[in-house]
Amino acid sequence: MQHHELIKFAIVGATTCVFDAVIFYTLTLTVLADKPTVAKIFSGVCAVILSYILNREWSFKNRGGRERHHEALLFFFISAVGVIIGAAPIWLANNLFGMRQHDSHITLIVVDFVLNYIVGNLLQMIFRFWALRRWAFPDDMSGAPEAEQILVDETS
Repeated sequence: MQHHELIKFAIVGATTCVFDAVIFYTLTLTVLADKPTVAKIFSGVCAVILSYILNREWSFKNRGGRERHHEALLFFFISAVGVIIGAAPIWLANNLFGMRQHDSHITLIVVDFVLNYIVGNLLQMIFRFWALRRWAFPDDMSGAPEAEQILVDETS
């Protein structure tokens, strides 16, 4: 079952990656040319919304154990951490290494792609798959960490 979930999670990830890239490049090639980190966070948030819908209804459809509002809250919190992890490489490149100082527009497009969609997505994908399976879409609540179980018991 885990392999099926991983494959579905990867397909959802590829779909939302394309969605994210279209938004990111539309913004960085137009109105946010000097603010790639802002563009990345915005495109990442849009992709997270799509990701929740697709993961909830397809990738992790057979999982449960939480009420929908708890699941959604955990999903969006985990995904927010993922957006920050995904934006970190481009932030580092631009703010610590001054990548926007290059004159070549093509160089910036390639660097943005590598940092956003290879390095950043790989880092956040690893984190999100682990965290979503553990907290947002657990098999059942018996495997949840003790603090999580107490939180669920108190809100029920």
